[in-house]
Amino acid sequence: MSGPYVIRGSVALPEAELVWRFSRSSGPGGQHVNTSDSQVELRFDLHRTQALPPVWKERALERLAGRLVDGVLSVRASEHRSQWRNRETAAVRLAALLAEATAPPPKPRRKSRIPRGINERRLREKKQRGDTKRGRSGRNWT
Repeated sequence: MSGPYVIRGSVALPEAELVWRFSRSSGPGGQHVNTSDSQVELRFDLHRTQALPPVWKERALERLAGRLVDGVLSVRASEHRSQWRNRETAAVRLAALLAEATAPPPKPRRKSRIPRGINERRLREKKQRGDTKRGRSGRNWT
């Protein structure tokens, strides 16, 4: 594995708190498909972890509530035929999920008003365009 998986800044996923489970992957795979456990399930106990700052932890628990089972976040990977590559994929996916869930909320949008001059110019141009089109009809020709 390629070392600690950074969530954001200096906060990383601690290897001691990650629980790995391996099983046989579904689908085609060649001669050793029935003998190798290449599917990876990575579990991280978000409820009991001490690795995240309290504010981040609350934010993540709130945002990921639908994905948690008893406070545990689970990620699966079975795209690759190699267990090692599936481990990498699952860990990166978990780190990205936690990074997104712990991100600060966006700044509230400030309403802006359209300046009156712009609105008046738009209406004036619409009126001129309508007059131009009305002038094209041959009703008033003598």
